[in-house]
Amino acid sequence: MKLELFDFIDRTLDLIDEKSDTLDRVSKELGKFFTDSFSIKDHFLNVNYRIKSADSLKEKILRDNFYLKYKTPDNLLHNLSDLIGIRIECRFIEDEVKLYRDIIGIFKTKEEDGYYSNPLNSSIRLKLSDHQPQIQKNGFEIYKIDGKYKKGDIEVNFELQIKSLVNVFWGEIDHRVLYKNFNYMLTEDFFRDIMGSIKDSLAMIDRQLMVVFNHLNGMDASDATNKKMQIKALLSKIIHDIYVIKVRKEIGFVVDFKKSTDVIVNYLFMKGGAEESVNYSNNFLRILNRLNEIGNKEMTFNKYIDFEREIFYNDRFTRKMGSNILEIINKDFRWNLFFKIIFEIENGMKADDFEGFLIYIRYIFHKSIMEVLNEKDIEQDHKEEIVHCTLDAIANNFCKEISVDFINETQIHKLNVRVKELFKEIYSYENYLDNKMDIRDKIMEYEF
Repeated sequence: MKLELFDFIDRTLDLIDEKSDTLDRVSKELGKFFTDSFSIKDHFLNVNYRIKSADSLKEKILRDNFYLKYKTPDNLLHNLSDLIGIRIECRFIEDEVKLYRDIIGIFKTKEEDGYYSNPLNSSIRLKLSDHQPQIQKNGFEIYKIDGKYKKGDIEVNFELQIKSLVNVFWGEIDHRVLYKNFNYMLTEDFFRDIMGSIKDSLAMIDRQLMVVFNHLNGMDASDATNKKMQIKALLSKIIHDIYVIKVRKEIGFVVDFKKSTDVIVNYLFMKGGAEESVNYSNNFLRILNRLNEIGNKEMTFNKYIDFEREIFYNDRFTRKMGSNILEIINKDFRWNLFFKIIFEIENGMKADDFEGFLIYIRYIFHKSIMEVLNEKDIEQDHKEEIVHCTLDAIANNFCKEISVDFINETQIHKLNVRVKELFKEIYSYENYLDNKMDIRDKIMEYEF
């Protein structure tokens, strides 16, 4: 006969399963509310939400003797404070208090039991009477607010947390290494000392990131280029180090893709918008936040890349480049890894990012060719004709080997220098027509 405790657990899990649609709907409404409320704030990053998993709830019932405390599954769910978890994420530790003050500014209508509601959505209430930040069992601070969602006959508890990037990372360490580690209590003092040291290190990283962010925002034109190059180099190294560990773990060896990560970073920054300082700082933190999420995820490198839809090509250049890459993307490991990194960081539609990258490569070559032609006395229509012909020759060169090395910064620079040399003695459109085939052949035959 099953122990009553485990029968209680089973009935509780069945009850949650029955309410799953309601919980999912409430979670999405909470996520949207807090996203809409803070999206205009510069210190806000995003909102994450989760419904407590069956394993986590089972463990909590056993650990905290909820069977004895609440007697029935309905009573347990009515009193469970974190059935739904909402996490508002910000950049830096000092931004946590800013978001907490923003919350106080929205939730001004006093209700019973220390709860406050807001005029934008009266169904959402927060208990703001508790002191914040709270002190956790591990001795560290956290902004953790009890909440209630009440609408009609629906009443659900949720827990709202405010966390900076480093505290999100710290939370993962604390939860997985300590909270889930049942050997922890055997050497508790030792673990506390070690984890305290890690927390101090993360606080230092937070200050360093804030210095970088402020540094980027305060750039002046005199040394902005050098600073931007340093920031890109830093992100490239972070991407490389994250993936080199994961590749080695799964396939047992490492391929050289450092130059590829440089290209990926350049693409990500170009996609992020114009190169003003504010865009650079925002892009830096956007990518860093995504890398933090990726670093904590399991991933596999032995699966095909499948696209959600057919790839659209803007012109002949992108069609030649793209169609040839597609033929080899699931055969050549370096191409496969290259795009898997882009797709995972961008976390959108793979087809969109594939097309975006082709446009980026075209832009790099197009810009260099136009810089040469703008110095010549050639009409605009004729310039476009020359550009298309030159891009076609570059694409033909690429199609000879379809190597990922073709698109690294060094090779692109070399080819652009070669193109400029070939146009050095071209002064007019007629002059170009006389040398067109020779220029085309030399670009197609150029060896790196």
